[in-house]
Amino acid sequence: MSAEQHLEAALRAGAAELGLALQPAQVQQLLDFLALLHKWNRVYNLTALRAPQDMLTHHLLDSLAAVPPLLRYLQSMQEREQEQGRALQLLDVGSGGGLPGVVFAICCPQLQVHCVDTVAKKAAFIQQAAATLRLGNLRGIHARVESLSGPYDIISSRAFAALADFTAWSRAALAPQGVWLAMKGKLPGDEIGQLPPTVQVFHVEQLAVPQLQAERCIVWLRPAGGEPS
Repeated sequence: MSAEQHLEAALRAGAAELGLALQPAQVQQLLDFLALLHKWNRVYNLTALRAPQDMLTHHLLDSLAAVPPLLRYLQSMQEREQEQGRALQLLDVGSGGGLPGVVFAICCPQLQVHCVDTVAKKAAFIQQAAATLRLGNLRGIHARVESLSGPYDIISSRAFAALADFTAWSRAALAPQGVWLAMKGKLPGDEIGQLPPTVQVFHVEQLAVPQLQAERCIVWLRPAGGEPS
């Protein structure tokens, strides 16, 4: 079995473990994205990881673990989407090499995904990924998140910043009924305790990443809006 076949087998096994029924085209896009990340990383240092197998477990499968919760949330938003007459929009903050933004764009084609990063070469990589993978729902933006106005229905991040900073910096881009999806390692109790009363955590979801022995969770947040916690 070739190295590429090993990666595909590991990806398919991981997706199955997560209960993700990926289409063959989506599996190929994820593998092509991994190859593109590995290629660009040689010059642009998008990630400290160098080996494709490590990128698969620590980046691709790690991001894929957040897809089932995201899909469940999108399912609950379908009625609102139809009322608004537009596709739901997700902003991935500090996206770096496109994680989890590109993975979300591949696995959730009904979602418009914008990946923002302050580093120009990283935003350029996202644009290249969108073109190479033919993802019409993906866009890279070179900017500070504070300069964006949205409205975005979901704002995500993966190990980007403390929750208080993440929500404060991106608040202006959040839609009126929008939510934040923060991917974290261990439950960040201290960060949650430092949130202002204007932001509330409404759900913490534990994640099990296939082929990776590490603690992961999603912290879901929304503006308090005067509602009781």
